[in-house]
This record gives sequence, C-alpha cells and structure tokens, in this order.
Amino acid sequence: MGAAGRRGLRLPPVVGDSLLPALLLLNIMTTRAPQELPVAVALTAALALPLMWRRRAPRTVFGAVAAAAFVQWLMDVPLPADIALLVALYTAAANSGRRGTLVAGAVVELGALLACLRWATEGAFLTPFVAVTAMVVAAAVLGVNTRTTRAYLAALEERAVRLEQQQEQQARLAAAEERTRITREMHDIVTHNLSVMVALTDAALYAQHRSPDKATTTMLRISETGQQALTDMRRSLGVLRTDEPDAERHPLPGIGQLEALADQMCVAGLPTRVEVRGGHTHIPAAAQLTVYRLVQEALTNTLKHTPTGTRAKVRIQCSAETVTVDVTDSGPRPPLPGATPSGHGITGMRERSASYGGRLKAGPLPGGGWGVHTRLLLGSSGAASA
Repeated sequence: MGAAGRRGLRLPPVVGDSLLPALLLLNIMTTRAPQELPVAVALTAALALPLMWRRRAPRTVFGAVAAAAFVQWLMDVPLPADIALLVALYTAAANSGRRGTLVAGAVVELGALLACLRWATEGAFLTPFVAVTAMVVAAAVLGVNTRTTRAYLAALEERAVRLEQQQEQQARLAAAEERTRITREMHDIVTHNLSVMVALTDAALYAQHRSPDKATTTMLRISETGQQALTDMRRSLGVLRTDEPDAERHPLPGIGQLEALADQMCVAGLPTRVEVRGGHTHIPAAAQLTVYRLVQEALTNTLKHTPTGTRAKVRIQCSAETVTVDVTDSGPRPPLPGATPSGHGITGMRERSASYGGRLKAGPLPGGGWGVHTRLLLGSSGAASA
C-alpha cells in the first residue's frame, strides 16, 4: 500500500521539467531592472522553456537551447539561464550515442569558450573557463552514465523475460515428455494384458466343455491378468498423484520379473524361455523397466501375430556398461498375411531403446522366425539421454 501510494504521488515528468524554467524566469523577473526585463525574460524563456520537452525530443531541445544561447551571446546579455545548456547536454548524452554526445559536448564547450572570452573579467579568463569546462564534462559524463545504466537495466529485463520464456518452454517440453512416457507405458500395459486375456479367453472357451477344470483355471488366470493390468496402470499413473500408495507398495518391474512374464506367456499359449547372463543388481531401476517393457512388447507381438505352436526365447546379457536384449521366436517365415507387427509397438520400442543410446533392430531372421535386438548403454551418454 505504501509503495502504491508513493507511485500515485509521483509527479509526471513534465511537471518536474517545468520547475527549472519557472525558477529561472522568477529569478530574472525579481533581479533585473525594469528596462532590461523584456529582453532578459525573452532570452530566459528561449533558453529554459524548451527543457519542458527534453525527454520527448532531446536532440531538438538541445539544438533550440544552443541556438538561443548563441543569440544571447550575440546580444551580449549574460544570464543565469545558461545552466539550461548543461541540462540539455546531459539529456542529449543520456539519449544519444557516442558521436552525438561528442558533438553536443563540443558545441557547449565552444559556447563556454565564447562566453568566457566575452564576459570574463580582464586577466581572469583561465579560472572561469576551467570551471565551466569541468561542469560541461560532468554533465556529459552523467548523461553517459545514465544511458549506460538504462541499457544495462534493459538488458537485465530482457534476459529475465528470456529466462522466463525458456523456463516455460522447458516446462512444456517436460510435460510433453511425461505425457509421451505415460502413453508409452499405457500402451505396453494395455496391449500386453489384453492380448494375454484374449488368448486365455479363447483357450477357456475351447476347454469349456471338454475340460471344465482347465477352463476354470484359465478364467482365474484371466482375472489375475486383469488385476495385474490395473495394478500396473495405477503404479504408472501414481507419479501424478501424491496420495497414490500403489507406486510405493509395488516396485517397478525389471529383469527379475522376466521369469514371471514368461510364465504368463506360457499360460497364454506362447512357450517362452528366459536366459539372463551376468548380474543385473547394479542396473538402475529405470533401465531394468526399459528392458522389461521391450521384452513384454516383443512377446506380445509374437503372441498376436504368430500361429499356435510358436516358441519364444529371451536372452539378456548384462555387463557393467551395457545390457543386450534379444527376443526371438520360431514363427513362420515369411510371416503370415497381416502378421507383421504394426501400430505403435515397434515405434515405442525404438524410442525406449534410443533413450539409452541403443538402436533397435526388428525383423525376420535368416533361419525363420522373428527377432528383436538392441543394446542399452548404461554409461554417462545413455543415462543423460534417458
């Protein structure tokens, strides 16, 4: 409230600029003889009144004041209003470049020289000339400092605006990346679990009359798969809610959960064997999640696009700096019509692999079947890109 009040009480610039002309006119009207008053008032007005517009047109005002001072010198009328030249010089220096400041300073200095030559007492030229020159230099330096400070503050303000824009852009990019991550997670979870549930449902329908017990067991597997899908979805979306406990109760899947994934695929009708070489306890949780999702998507594609009797094999090679992922199947070659994986699955796998500096290769194998291969880099480059 105090700051707002001070801003409200601040006078307009033109009011402040009119104070000096008013004081100079008042001084002339009270100190000059009546016979000198008309000329003195006219010259003082010509020198001082243009200062009221010095902020709007600094160069024009300086020229008008300098012209009035030259007329005053020609008429041989010394006036205290000559101080208007210093104010005009300060304004010109504060609003002009180096060349404009030098020209304005030279004009005022020439006027100071002419004034001292005409009005200085005999034998006392040097002292007043040095004093006036010092005032001219001081006015020019103050103007230059004002211009420099103004430019510095403008640069700071521009930098602050640019930084704010960059922060907003980074926030938008982070939000877009988070949406992409969540979309990819949802795609993997929904696609995999729905594919397994469809396969289990077909098996249950087939065994409904021939083997009711097996059908019941299969239906229970369907229920477990659905519950697992819900758990995975809550876990993936839990990062968006601080009050969601599932993300803490259920750790993210990793290499250690590949055996359970293989068992799930076996129940769904895709015999799967997992082979993990090397220790994986040192691998970060995010990298292990990437490996799990890559294997999950590859097996889901095999389950959806290959006939009954296809087998799959998962090989994971872990080292200190890399994780190599190979997923192969024994499906027919060339693939069945419409069996080539399409949609966002392969694209998502490539994005996941690229986040760790890997390059995904997916395609038919020379000896038949389909293969997915990539190598994730766990070093500084891969982690940074992730």
